[in-house]
Amino acid sequence: MNNKKTWIIVAAVAVIGIIAYLTLSGDKKEEKVEFETAQAVMGNIQTTITATGTIEPVTSVTVGTQVSGIVSKLYVDYNSVVKKGQVIAELDKTNLTSELNTARANLSSAQSTLNYEQTNYSRYQKLYDKGLVSADEYETAKLSYLKAKEQVNTSRESVQKAQTNLGYATITSPIDGVVLSKAVEEGQTVAASFNTPELFTIAQDLTDMRVIADIDEADIGGVKEGQRVSFTVDAFPEDLFQGSVTQVRQQATTESNVVTYEVVISAPNNDLKLKPGLTANVTIFTLEKNDVLTVPAKALRFTINDALLSEGQTIEDIEAPSKVWTLEGNVFKAHAVETGTTNGMLTEITGGISAGTEVLVDFTISGGEEQAGPQQQAQNPFMPRPRNNNRQQQGGNNQQRR
Repeated sequence: MNNKKTWIIVAAVAVIGIIAYLTLSGDKKEEKVEFETAQAVMGNIQTTITATGTIEPVTSVTVGTQVSGIVSKLYVDYNSVVKKGQVIAELDKTNLTSELNTARANLSSAQSTLNYEQTNYSRYQKLYDKGLVSADEYETAKLSYLKAKEQVNTSRESVQKAQTNLGYATITSPIDGVVLSKAVEEGQTVAASFNTPELFTIAQDLTDMRVIADIDEADIGGVKEGQRVSFTVDAFPEDLFQGSVTQVRQQATTESNVVTYEVVISAPNNDLKLKPGLTANVTIFTLEKNDVLTVPAKALRFTINDALLSEGQTIEDIEAPSKVWTLEGNVFKAHAVETGTTNGMLTEITGGISAGTEVLVDFTISGGEEQAGPQQQAQNPFMPRPRNNNRQQQGGNNQQRR
């Protein structure tokens, strides 16, 4: 009797175990491997750096004065168009004219003295040749003549200087251009004792502007003359202006431990929208390859292994420095490719596959607890990840599942 009860209990436990196993097995989700693909497409590969800069004329001249005086006349104002040699201001000439007259009088007096000393020297020379005067008297007459001659030269230079200073009182434009700034008014006294006072700033041609951009030391290595540049200004946010790098200056500027280099960018301004002093938001295209065959850069890092295969799927691998993978029916096939330039997101393919080829770029394992492929796991571990990370690449992505 006891044996019969024991068998009944064992049978009941076995039935309960089978039911529990079937129940748990029925709830277990089947794992799925999802592959992300992208087409090899014709596209553009670009690398850019951004910076800010200031717009200024290519040629601008600060006009000053080399003499002191009172500004008696101003003939131009802001935005005045001027020609080279045009009179734009005059200083009071009273004192300068007086200095010129004094210098001329001194020159006339020195010339009269020279005429007398020259005649006297000629007389003493004849007497000395006849032995009628001493050598001392002859040398004295000669010295007086030479001093008088030097005095005439000095006086003549004084006249020239006074004439030049009088000419400086008439301020003329050194170039054809437009007056950007005016620093004086009529009646104002300017002093040129220690430095040259600024009167005007004249820009030569406002249709030919430039941008002086400050490029960080980490980016300056990629900047070269001739590279294409686009920029915007806040005054015209809808307009995109075009230019090119014309100069990379060698001198560094350090401010708050940040090292930057000045880069000069051409800025054609035929419509005169760009004004001196505007801040430009600059984009420099350090790499440009247009209309080339491209694939996502991560396609070259994709790998496949037996653990990802479904029943009936196989792998055809090859040894190659660079390769991409395709899924053709049930076969994962590797293709050797030749690569060109890359910007980190897209890579140029110069041989090995053709446009339209669907290449594998990543995979995810779903079902139960989802797992990410090696390309996704390479991302920043501190960034949150969506549970089904389907990323888009240029040329479009397709999903193949099993």
